[in-house]
Amino acid sequence: MRVRNKPWAKDYVAEHTERLVEEPEPLKGNWQSRFPKEQPLYVEIGTGKGQFIVEMAKAHPDRNFIGIEIQFSVIAAALKKVVASELTNIQLVHTDGEAVNTFFAAGEITGLYLNFSDPWPKSRHAKRRLTSPVFLAHYADVLQPKGEIQFKTDNRGLFEYSLGSLNNFGLVFDGVWLDLHAATDGVEDIQTEYEQKFSAKGPIYQVIAHFPVDDSSDK
Repeated sequence: MRVRNKPWAKDYVAEHTERLVEEPEPLKGNWQSRFPKEQPLYVEIGTGKGQFIVEMAKAHPDRNFIGIEIQFSVIAAALKKVVASELTNIQLVHTDGEAVNTFFAAGEITGLYLNFSDPWPKSRHAKRRLTSPVFLAHYADVLQPKGEIQFKTDNRGLFEYSLGSLNNFGLVFDGVWLDLHAATDGVEDIQTEYEQKFSAKGPIYQVIAHFPVDDSSDK
């Protein structure tokens, strides 16, 4: 998808470096220093224009949030939302989320959100999907024991692939929803901009799963 350049974006980002990081590697293992209070850290890969991460931060003031986005103009729009919110428990990162293990330390993250990721529908591109084994191995590196992944999509093929991938990697399913917006079990459903725009065209699928804890060392 082509993203239009925003002439104001570069200057706006430069004015708000306290909210947005462009070189994340030096902060590996020290992300809590970007927040006024040390709290469990939750990360969204592909934060888009920031609606989800801002609303999550409002709903959970006892957590710290980081939104990662590769498109500069898009993360600049998210930055506007973050600044306007005046919330102190959100940081943004302008980078590619593919290699999270290069800028987060082992066990640094409590939970991870993957919302409406690129489905990469061709089989030869399967390894690029954010729920492929390659990426799951990276998430396992940086998530705490029993670290949680929440994955949402409107793409049935990607959802079915992801269920198989997570299962084969050994994750434990905490919940699977084939039509999230019709759910009556009280699941939290904070929506992204994309979700609000396209949910009328079909169901939203969601899975929440966590990595198991290896207790073998205690035996």
